[in-house]
Amino acid sequence: MTAGATATAAAPDTALQPSKVRWKIFLMMLFLISINYIDRASLSVAMPLIAKEFDIGPAVQGLLLSSFFWTYALMQIPGGMLADRFGPRVVIAGATLGWGFFQAIAAVCTGWIPLLLTRLGLGAAEAPIYPAGGKLNGIWMTQNERGRGATLLDGGAPLGAALGAILISGLIAMLGSWRLAFVIAGVGTVLAGLFAWSYIRNHPREHPGVNDAEAKYIEASHAADAASEPQGASGRLLDFLRFRSVWGMFFGWMCFNALFYGLLTWMPNYLSKVHGFDIKQMGGAVFIMFFSGFVGEMFGGWLADKWKAAGASNSKVLRTLFGIASVIATVAIYTVSQITSPVAVVVLLSVTLFFLRWCGLFWCVPSILGRRAHVGFLGGTMNLGGNVAGIGVPIVVGLIVQATGSYFLALMLFAAAGAGLFICSTLLIDYSKKLPV
Repeated sequence: MTAGATATAAAPDTALQPSKVRWKIFLMMLFLISINYIDRASLSVAMPLIAKEFDIGPAVQGLLLSSFFWTYALMQIPGGMLADRFGPRVVIAGATLGWGFFQAIAAVCTGWIPLLLTRLGLGAAEAPIYPAGGKLNGIWMTQNERGRGATLLDGGAPLGAALGAILISGLIAMLGSWRLAFVIAGVGTVLAGLFAWSYIRNHPREHPGVNDAEAKYIEASHAADAASEPQGASGRLLDFLRFRSVWGMFFGWMCFNALFYGLLTWMPNYLSKVHGFDIKQMGGAVFIMFFSGFVGEMFGGWLADKWKAAGASNSKVLRTLFGIASVIATVAIYTVSQITSPVAVVVLLSVTLFFLRWCGLFWCVPSILGRRAHVGFLGGTMNLGGNVAGIGVPIVVGLIVQATGSYFLALMLFAAAGAGLFICSTLLIDYSKKLPV
């Protein structure tokens, strides 16, 4: 009796320990964003085969690679407003089901124009996922967890690009058809959307797996956030456009994505045409590069949260990490343009992506600058900037390559984007206070 009582007293009271549902939700977001990038990168991986089948040159290839971003950019702010209005759960699940459908029906296209139309649908359907994820970060994560939340959310980009290179190229090689590979990817996405609906909730108190300790832990952090919010704010969304920090966020994310999307859309073709990689070699090289980006992003999020927990300010942490990332990525990209060794090129591009993906921490910025009611709008505004670059860069690179027969000027464009990222992220954004809107 005495021994039993002692053992019971010594055992931890699990009811007093916060549950970990918030981390499971963001692991799910990592999974969904990974699928998002597998689907959007599938065209880049299959492009050498599609270009041959449809008899299209670099300029039309650039148009196809860009078309996804036309509707993706257009729907960013509406997607964020939908998340603010209806909550992230329905927006995330609905978006996933929609883009799975468009990914699958691309398999029946018999020319580049119908394929372009499916890419427009894919872009519109995928658009709300990031703004809704940023909203989810503001709802579920505490102040010292949002760095890891942001990088789990955004880490799906390099992870999905890496897995997409392996999975899509592997499916094409195994099945002998890019069409069957697209169908399998689309059906898998639809199943993931159903899974997301079953698990994600808009607020911690709504989730059956959240215990009272976790809910109170999150709510205490949110109370501290609310106490720091500006009083007498106007609440008018267009008032955000008066602030330099919002424009710094917009153009900084644009520069980041000019570099990242440039690598995502054109690097498979670059490795194939310039360095002679076949489909399997290309898939392996792209996997190494983008998986390095995923590792870098997870490390950046961990480092940012640990540094902030030790007492460092948002300004010090984010300016330092963004500055280091942009300088190293810019130098590495320039060096790629000067060397001819395929192995060295893959190593340098892997280094580029390892440090560049620290900038996934940008997804902390909407919740730093805005009140919770406006985080979805700010996330959509930021991602609109990023995807303006997504629209332009694939087309510009295609025209450069067609006109010059070389990738040198394209690589210089990517290096210039890295320099712009440094200026915007270290000089233009004030990370120290929320905006009075």
